[in-house]
Amino acid sequence: MEELLKWKKIGVMGGTFNPIHTGHLLLAQWAMEEAGLNGILFMPTGNSYMKDKGEMLPGSERLAMTRLAVADRDCFVCSDLEVRRGGNTYTYETLDALRNMYPQACLYFILGADCLFSIENWYCPEKIFRNCVLLAASRDGMPMDKLEAKRQELEERYDARILLMAFPNLEISSTDIRHRCGEGRSIRYLVPDPVREYIFQNHYYENP
Repeated sequence: MEELLKWKKIGVMGGTFNPIHTGHLLLAQWAMEEAGLNGILFMPTGNSYMKDKGEMLPGSERLAMTRLAVADRDCFVCSDLEVRRGGNTYTYETLDALRNMYPQACLYFILGADCLFSIENWYCPEKIFRNCVLLAASRDGMPMDKLEAKRQELEERYDARILLMAFPNLEISSTDIRHRCGEGRSIRYLVPDPVREYIFQNHYYENP
């Protein structure tokens, strides 16, 4: 991923991507345009301590789907950093590693604005704030005055840098996609075609 050494503003988009879907890709594109990023680094989680592992595919398979999803965009890159790491996945460790790998760049960690109300409960939140700008996407219906108050609170408490970004409320979720697969229903247009074909070829998510 030598191209990232030339990027000055790198968006980091983590997630289980179980599976990755068009909502993730739209959010990445939106973030690039809103913050003027050079590109987005997609980071499938290895072992997330905050997720139920019952329906989760192995990291290698979620990584493969993510690579298929971003293969046609030079400004979208997939990383295996968290999948390769043993043990639980912690955001602060990932950001520490990325800061060392790409010292020339400012990192923008993309997340849902609702996470601003829980991020202090993540492991080592002060290290997260120190190593990146948070780019928080607000969906329709979330009061902006409440978000703005939380943003100011976190900036004052942690010397954090937080940008709020409005984003359309898309009713697409990995959970719904897995359920549709289990019911034998179509997931066309919900995921990129290469991902859809990969899921069906491997019979993933077929058991409800």
